[in-house]
Amino acid sequence: MLLEKKQVMDFLPHRDPFLFIDTVKEVILPDSLNGKSGPYKTQDMVGGKSICTFKVDNSVKVLEGHFPGDPILPGVVQVEMMAQAASFLAIYCKPTENSKIEVALLGVDSARFRKPIVPPMDLEIHAILTKVRGPIQMYDCEIYSNGDLISQSSVMASLKFNN
Repeated sequence: MLLEKKQVMDFLPHRDPFLFIDTVKEVILPDSLNGKSGPYKTQDMVGGKSICTFKVDNSVKVLEGHFPGDPILPGVVQVEMMAQAASFLAIYCKPTENSKIEVALLGVDSARFRKPIVPPMDLEIHAILTKVRGPIQMYDCEIYSNGDLISQSSVMASLKFNN
């Protein structure tokens, strides 16, 4: 395990009830960075992948209203989850230990929700960085449960560090 919940909260500015990452299992650097030491430039991370987890149970607040008695995790939350997972590709790009991430979701393309996410489900969220232009990044993201593809989308986000 790369990051536990406390470390996730130290990195991301999100908090409950809008924090949708429990752990970061792994950040896989692109092959081009093998043998090189960080911190890396964000554009050098193209091809890198983050793998995060989230447990969907009845304690997830949004499920209280979507839908009472028949809870389903909304698609908009799934997209937010993918965007949050994408942020962790920047973990090796922090200029200093005290740098704070500033992140914003800017766009979503090709969102597909293949199966409903209902409690109790253990999710694995994958995000691959595909393109960087300045502070703007594009990611291809997928959510899995027990190896089955549940949903996917491409997300565009702005990511900056503040000292």
